[in-house]
Amino acid sequence: MSRLRSYILPALLALGLLGGCKVTEPAPPRVSAALPPAFGSLAPSDSASIADKPWREFFNDPQLVGLIDTALQNNLDVQIAVRRVEQARAALIAARGALLPTVNGVASAGVDKWGDYTLNGVGNFDTNLSPNIERRQRIPTPYTPDFFLGLRSSWEVDIWGKLRHRRRAATARVLATEQGRYLVTTSVVAQVATLYYELLALDNELDVLRRNADYQAKALEIVRVQKLAGRATELAVQQFTAQLLRTRGLEQQALQRVVEGENQLNQLLGRYPRRIARGAPIRQQPLPDTVAAGLPARALLRRPDVRQAELELAAAHADVSAARAAFLPSLTITPYLGLNAYSGALLFRPESIALGVLGGLTAPVLNRSLIRADYQRATAADHEAFFAYQRALQTGFREVHTNLRGLSHYRRAYALKQQEAAALNQAVQAAGDLYRANRADYLEVITAQRSVLDAELEAAQLRRTQFSLLIELYRALGGGWEPAAPNL
Repeated sequence: MSRLRSYILPALLALGLLGGCKVTEPAPPRVSAALPPAFGSLAPSDSASIADKPWREFFNDPQLVGLIDTALQNNLDVQIAVRRVEQARAALIAARGALLPTVNGVASAGVDKWGDYTLNGVGNFDTNLSPNIERRQRIPTPYTPDFFLGLRSSWEVDIWGKLRHRRRAATARVLATEQGRYLVTTSVVAQVATLYYELLALDNELDVLRRNADYQAKALEIVRVQKLAGRATELAVQQFTAQLLRTRGLEQQALQRVVEGENQLNQLLGRYPRRIARGAPIRQQPLPDTVAAGLPARALLRRPDVRQAELELAAAHADVSAARAAFLPSLTITPYLGLNAYSGALLFRPESIALGVLGGLTAPVLNRSLIRADYQRATAADHEAFFAYQRALQTGFREVHTNLRGLSHYRRAYALKQQEAAALNQAVQAAGDLYRANRADYLEVITAQRSVLDAELEAAQLRRTQFSLLIELYRALGGGWEPAAPNL
């Protein structure tokens, strides 16, 4: 009967431990709206996408290609992203190592003074009185040395998959940081290209301002001559002078914006301020007549931020599984092998070889608040990662749709603005002819000159906006990065 009790009591205790370790699976978060099948009527319905083109082919300006190449090598944000990948790889190495046993070489020496009324104290005293032991087997008293030289190991057997889930989470985070690096790459490519075309647009603005300043200077000279001839007043001279000074002031503002743009671009290139070499003027830079966005499901899954959010979600799922497994018993095996003796002279004798192994199950029973808190944190982080993934999809769709619409609208707006500027240029010529024929006053000439200047400046801005929208569409579709096989 006593033997039966000795088996039943541990069994009941083990069942109690396992029963107390059950944790219900967390409820999944609410799924958001489904992804639309297309980006809109402006996008072709096939699977082709401009994002499939590498950035070296998408941008055909050799100067711009060289700047992007320099930025990807020297940009500090890119370097920071690379170091984040290295940190994640180190965490993966640690997670992999946790699945394997640890083996430590140990060389230790100690001394004990046992009490006379303790198990060891009485046992050592009794052993030394035994006639069955040799002199060198006598235990030193009252201070007993202890020498050990050998290997000690510890291995947590991954019964419930806790360590494997942590390894999966670490693997997913390595891949997520890789996608984060690609995200930085697409951002740097887009920023360099946008600033480059802004500089080309500013060069165009300067050309417009200087050309109009020359026209206005010639008109001012004519008014001054007419004033000497009595055909114009001092008021007209001052009005034409103010018009010319305004244009020259705008030119100085544009020059400062060029300096700011070049400095921003140089910082992206990882270098200090210097002049940025430019290619053909922005008016001669080609824009595609049509752009292909591809299907939303394929196009958005190419985006590094969407891929990163998806991998972070997979890592969060693995964290939840690992946190649930922490409630279950863990099996740890601790073997050792070495030389053990209470005398240094006897340590290296064959009789001093010692070995052993200890295996034990440990499970949380009382005060499991830390484990529950970690489980709740992992569950909340899992839901957060799910919503971040949904947000990345919605953000990507919005950016693609907005830029597609913008390209179409600004293409028509630029064409109309060019027609407006051409009509106003003709109006300037007509106003000048009528003024010289004394059939129009100077205010009509000034108004016509100011109108054509404003129209040409707006046309330059619209051209810059077209390139900005095209670059943003390319980035929004996940273009601008070149995938590499991950080394895990």
